[in-house]
Amino acid sequence: MFNFDLAGTSPISAHMFVDGIWHAGFGSEVSHVLNPATEGVIAITPRGTVEDARAALEAARRAQISWCKVPPVERGRVVRKLGELVLARRADFAQLITAEQGKPLDQALGEVGATAEFLFYAAENARRIEGDILASDNPNEEVHIRRFPYGVVVGLTAWNYPAALTARKLGPALVAGNAFVLLGHEITPLSGLFLAALSQEAGLPNGLFNVVTGKGPEIGRALVEDPITAMITMTGSTRAGQEIFRSAADGMKVLRLELGGKAPFIVMEDADIDAAVAAAVVARYTNCGQICTCNERMYLHRDIADEFLEKFVTQSAALTIGDPTQSPDMGPKVSREEVQKVAGLVDDAVAQGADVLLQGGPLSDGGFAKGFWYGPTVLEVPNNASPIMRNEVFGPVVPALRVDDFDHALALANDTSFGLSAYVFTQNHRRIMQTPYALKFGEIYLNRANGEQVHAFHNGWGHSGLGGEDGKHGFDGYLRKQSLYVNWA
Repeated sequence: MFNFDLAGTSPISAHMFVDGIWHAGFGSEVSHVLNPATEGVIAITPRGTVEDARAALEAARRAQISWCKVPPVERGRVVRKLGELVLARRADFAQLITAEQGKPLDQALGEVGATAEFLFYAAENARRIEGDILASDNPNEEVHIRRFPYGVVVGLTAWNYPAALTARKLGPALVAGNAFVLLGHEITPLSGLFLAALSQEAGLPNGLFNVVTGKGPEIGRALVEDPITAMITMTGSTRAGQEIFRSAADGMKVLRLELGGKAPFIVMEDADIDAAVAAAVVARYTNCGQICTCNERMYLHRDIADEFLEKFVTQSAALTIGDPTQSPDMGPKVSREEVQKVAGLVDDAVAQGADVLLQGGPLSDGGFAKGFWYGPTVLEVPNNASPIMRNEVFGPVVPALRVDDFDHALALANDTSFGLSAYVFTQNHRRIMQTPYALKFGEIYLNRANGEQVHAFHNGWGHSGLGGEDGKHGFDGYLRKQSLYVNWA
């Protein structure tokens, strides 16, 4: 295991983890991992090549042949042990996440807790791998439906929750009997490597969990297209998911894609306004707005819009921003490119007639001279056509639009290609019952802020993805089915 100590004066010299060995890879190019709060280089990682991808996949294929024969309960015990080690190293792990991703330390501690919970829940599924025995239409015969692992699963994760998103995929894949090759995002590769180090300590056999580093268009494409890869599970942007879809087509790979979102936040005139405002703040600004289920656009009934916006703007302006190690409300954005993207969306919205109710914008003075900072920003837009109402912001900016009634809000909410998450605040029972039939989204939050649970099911509709994660339905996605016709005549 290489040294993950962030206290040194030199950047961490990271390596890839393949077949139980830490090595620098076959190429000579490297990437620099920056601290989003300081812009300092905290680590140097290898930029993986096609050869590195192939080596990881071959190691996984070899290891999976034996692993799938291990009783599921034994596989579950190893995964549970990994979860226990995650909690034992919680403080170190959280500091690493904050350093590479920028989220406040208390939120990073929460991510580490979620990482362990994903692993614990996956381990519980070891005794839930079930088949079916059906009566046949023929005499002296039964039909058996069995479940088997796919083989080698490739995981591609996003930079916003680098540890939790890895565990969300890794745990069920391993318990189901698969081997796993991870390519974490090049901005946040250290969390996956830290998990790999802990997996060694947990006793996971060599080759079952391999971690390569590099850029998606290079090593990622090699992993996706290689014939060894049987299944790809990816969390990221819709654009990246579409590229993976195309690359995987020739090989007919099984895909699970959790992609972008543009969650509507609907507040009706009968809602508990204080509860709705509090939830809207949490659902927009947690992790600096860098969550796919974030409150991305607000539809407010005209009768309560003024009251809601006044309270929302006041609470948004009161949020603390600063050094993420001190657990403020918000840390930095993950990169300069992300700051520029968000600023561009706001500029376009203002040019098209949006009113600025709270101007946060890029921050660069005083303590913000270094790092990638953007303050909370609230806009009121004239219509639903503005790009900021249609494109994912993924930052601490939220536009609001007044609506006439519930049907008006539902129509505007559904006017999107995305279908990941949505929010509705109302105390009207008829509206509550109508909501799941009317909103075309895979995940709906009624009278509460966001936050999935490990035993539920997290999936998107439309351009927000294919498949899904979590719960029994997510676990079942890591197993394929075989029908066996048993005739004993």
